[in-house]
Amino acid sequence: MTLGSLHPNIRLRIAVGFVQRLLSVMLMPLLVIHLAHLYGPAVAGVLTVCVAAAGIASNFLGGHFADVYGRRPVMVAGELGATLTFGLLALANSPWWTSGAATFVLFLLNTCCSQLATPAADAMMVDVSTPENRPLVYTINYWSINLAFTAGALIGGFLYDGHFLLLLTGAAALCLLTTAVMWRWISETAPNGRPAATGPAAMLRGYLAVARDRVFLRQLVAAALIAAVEMQIGYYIAVRLAREFPEQTLLAVGDWTVDVDGVAILGVLRAVNAALVVALILVAKTLLARVSERTRLFGGITVFTLGYMVWAVSDVGWILIAAAVLLTFGEIASVPVRQALLADLIDAEARTKYMAAYALNARIGLLVAALCVTLGAFVPSLAMGLLYGTAGLAAILLYRSLLGERADREAEKVTVPVA
Repeated sequence: MTLGSLHPNIRLRIAVGFVQRLLSVMLMPLLVIHLAHLYGPAVAGVLTVCVAAAGIASNFLGGHFADVYGRRPVMVAGELGATLTFGLLALANSPWWTSGAATFVLFLLNTCCSQLATPAADAMMVDVSTPENRPLVYTINYWSINLAFTAGALIGGFLYDGHFLLLLTGAAALCLLTTAVMWRWISETAPNGRPAATGPAAMLRGYLAVARDRVFLRQLVAAALIAAVEMQIGYYIAVRLAREFPEQTLLAVGDWTVDVDGVAILGVLRAVNAALVVALILVAKTLLARVSERTRLFGGITVFTLGYMVWAVSDVGWILIAAAVLLTFGEIASVPVRQALLADLIDAEARTKYMAAYALNARIGLLVAALCVTLGAFVPSLAMGLLYGTAGLAAILLYRSLLGERADREAEKVTVPVA
């Protein structure tokens, strides 16, 4: 299987998704910084929480709309909304008009439009993929996400000062292009079944049904445990390195040396992780072709967790970098398997609602990661490392049960009733 053999919608979705994530990584932090410059950090923090809350609500609303009206209309509407809000954001930060209030409102609306379309886009990837090609689909998509993250962070960081208007204008132009691509070439993929009920009551009933799905809840908890560990790099680990990591020489060649402190080594670790994902994930499928899915999943989570445990306790630069390499290999091995398992076990008739609910794993992970900063002030780093290990072990046990559940369902499909 190759990229060219995949459904055209998948190829278009990966390309459009790359642009969307590039813009998100490039501009969302800059808009927060801009609000902090206008109103101060405290007010900007409150405004950002409002934006995040509105995004979560829009994500759930988009999951319902995509089941009622189809994937394509919701995706096109969301991207068109993003185009308009980026264009107006450029206008509200131009020489002709400057408005902090309009910037906040448009930032919120832009986030709502983007999140509205996310469940439909995620469900469409499942609609037109198969159990056989999903690992390839999610491998390529994961590579695209990390490439967009790396490029977006670099572009935004270098061009924010003095080029904010140019970035916003370029974002509007790119969104207009992706809207046209989706309108012209992406086809509807929603399964043909009974019509979905409309209205707030129907939406609530649909999400209550998702909440009662115990198999899905196991997936959500397992993903949240891994997300909570993964996000430590921006929370407890970042704080620990900034406070405890002793300045040291990372590399010395003659009189030339590379000296790093805690903040610098944090940047090195992030860069190593992102660069390795971009460089290796597309060849990982070939390298791991003879490794069973179970081994990739369990081994990947184990190695990933061990890397974070080292990050929690070590103060030696090269050991931290080695751990970054280790956990990145674990990440590359396990992520496509986890995403394919999710696609195999959710109800096809409510697929977008499941995708919208599954997105909560990142929010839960952020909450736990934030709480770990407070916890880390009272317990030693070794205890935090053991906590990461416990979370990784719990995730493995949950995924072990989920693999069994999928095997049972597959066995039921092929069982021939005896007369």
